[in-house]
Amino acid sequence: MYDVAIIGAGPAGASAALFTAKAGKKTLVIDSDQSITKRAWVENHYGVEEITGPDLVAIGKKQAAKFGAELIEGKAQSIEKLEDGFKIVTENATYEAKHVILATGLMADLAEASGIETKPGTEPRIKTVVKADAEGKTNIPGIWAAGTAAGVSVHTIITAGDGAKVAINVISELNGERYVDHDVLKS
Repeated sequence: MYDVAIIGAGPAGASAALFTAKAGKKTLVIDSDQSITKRAWVENHYGVEEITGPDLVAIGKKQAAKFGAELIEGKAQSIEKLEDGFKIVTENATYEAKHVILATGLMADLAEASGIETKPGTEPRIKTVVKADAEGKTNIPGIWAAGTAAGVSVHTIITAGDGAKVAINVISELNGERYVDHDVLKS
């Protein structure tokens, strides 16, 4: 069983995976390779002069993998509650995790199919988002939402930050105390 399964590897999902894996949590990322960021040209992402969306997505995945996140390609079809965690069913396999982070971008169909509450989106062209509180919690304890899927702005810098925020909250819940990840320069 994984500590955390993240569905989606765009900026929100890869950022969440980077934090959970770096914190030593057994992390699975299920990615359908449908991130809208793959069509983007980005010049407004702090710390990056300019980058293509595909390159940004690839770097995010590479960073998460560096710390041990397991990335698999597939489309999650359903999430089912287990006694201790969740079962995620894809078209080819089944996975189990204690917590699930939905970072599905524009797609709310998995949430709807799994009994997770949704609400109307507020961003242009985004009809439905997952209903989540400020921490990223959904109506089902242990299932979280981050990024555009959770209703935040579609800008990559914002969705990446939201993915990190939700990951910190999940790690904190798993640890039973507030988690902080600060590295320092070595002298």
